[in-house]
Amino acid sequence: MTSTVNGIDHVIVGVRDLEAAHRAFEHLGFVVSPRGRHIGWATANYCIMFPRDYVELLGIVDPAQFTNNLDRFLATREGLMGLAYASDDAGAVAEDLRGRGISADGPKDLKRNLELPDGTVQPAFRLTHLPAEVSPAAPSFVVQHLNRPMVWQEQWLTHENGARGVLSMTGVVADPGDAAIAYAKLFGSAAVSAGDGYVEVDVGGATLRLTTPGGLSRLYPGLPGIPDHPPPWLSGMRLAVDNLTATAAALDARGAPYMRDGEGLLRLPPEMACGVVVEFAEG
Repeated sequence: MTSTVNGIDHVIVGVRDLEAAHRAFEHLGFVVSPRGRHIGWATANYCIMFPRDYVELLGIVDPAQFTNNLDRFLATREGLMGLAYASDDAGAVAEDLRGRGISADGPKDLKRNLELPDGTVQPAFRLTHLPAEVSPAAPSFVVQHLNRPMVWQEQWLTHENGARGVLSMTGVVADPGDAAIAYAKLFGSAAVSAGDGYVEVDVGGATLRLTTPGGLSRLYPGLPGIPDHPPPWLSGMRLAVDNLTATAAALDARGAPYMRDGEGLLRLPPEMACGVVVEFAEG
């Protein structure tokens, strides 16, 4: 792993109706932070915060402005659409990658208005976008938070379902081996390992699992509603909990259907979470 990348910062879920997505994830027992509005862009978001990382629900609120291709994504589907890696210095990431012959776009500055009950604040970020040669499963970038305490607030970190962080993401690609070689340019060859029908990449505190369209049903046995999109695309995420029994009780209390997996997982069908397969596992 390049020394300036510190693992997953957040995963991005593209949604067609931002307020409906807010309600859907609250129904699953998540605390959803107040709405953010990207300054100068068409997009707004709600975030599900964990101590180290988070899930961003991203939607279009003003299509007349710059959509950053979210409109093109949503024309096809909702669901996981991108990964953001953490860094203390997005500029150093760009310099490091370019020094190794890997094109990187950035760093670029971005702000959003975060609509808190006692007034709006403006978290700021620096972004370096990664090329497909090191991120073939999904569009990805590196983010440096300039106002971290504004984004990570204590009252948003505890969720009724017990979720406390991102353990893994699953990407569907034409050739997992080739994709893993690409990710090794960013995270190192030691980060890559082979599984049964998939390849895993350790992205620093979380795992990116790469499989083929045919292998996806083996990872989600018996789960209804799995879409069949052409690769590459991201199918789901696995979240860490302390006690799976307590998570099941929270989902039962909310009438949220799930499947139990023999590996000790609870798995939600994609229709429950805006096209995302959400899994809960102790870890």
